[in-house]
Parts: sequence; structure tokens; C-alpha cells
Amino acid sequence: MAEPKSTLHPGLFNIGLEEIKRRRGAPPWGERVVVTDQITGTVICQAPGTPNDRHYHIYDEWWVVLEGEIHWEIEGQTEPVRAKAGDFVCVPQNTFHHIHVKGDQPAIRLAISVTGEGHRHERP
Repeated sequence: MAEPKSTLHPGLFNIGLEEIKRRRGAPPWGERVVVTDQITGTVICQAPGTPNDRHYHIYDEWWVVLEGEIHWEIEGQTEPVRAKAGDFVCVPQNTFHHIHVKGDQPAIRLAISVTGEGHRHERP
């Protein structure tokens, strides 16, 4: 049987974060929990100091911080956006951003993005 495009699929309609963490283990990791023709929801676990490139997207991208603390350096902002568990963060399309995990524990976020679109590193 072919592996599903995402964790949730017909036959598996829900899963808990603790189960994903148990299966994935130590960071860094990412798991596409939901993939449709239009959107992808990816759970991302990142440890402090894990490299993350500066990039932008051609769509608005947003996240929910599930665990830990994350700072977003966002183009045009003098101070980073500081987010902790329970916070939502949105970066407008075509805006460079860089993500940093703070503290001494991994952080987990749910990223909502457009299916099939990746990071862009240079403006056209």
C-alpha cells in the first residue's frame, strides 16, 4: 500500500501531538499532518540553535506555536516577533523571515502553507 501524502487520511481522521512526538523522537523533524490540493499543515519540531534559512513565500504564511518559544525576524520590523505556546504568527507574502527557537528546550509549531510552494531565497 502506498504511503499517504499526509499523516491524516481516510482511515486516520485524528492524531495527537504526543503521538507524533513519540513516533518522531528528537528534533529536528517535520511531519505533514494535512495535505490538500490547496493547503499543507506541517508540525515542525526544532531545537534551539538548529539552522533555519532566511526566506520568503509568495503567499501569506502562518503558524501556531504549540510548545516552547520562537522568535521570528521579519523584514521591515526592528524587533523580532516573540511567540510562545498558544500564540499565532503571520508573515505577509513576499516578506523575508528567519525563525529562531529560544530557551533550552525544543519548540513545536504548526505551519500552514500553500501546497507545492517552497521557500524562496532571492527576489525575482
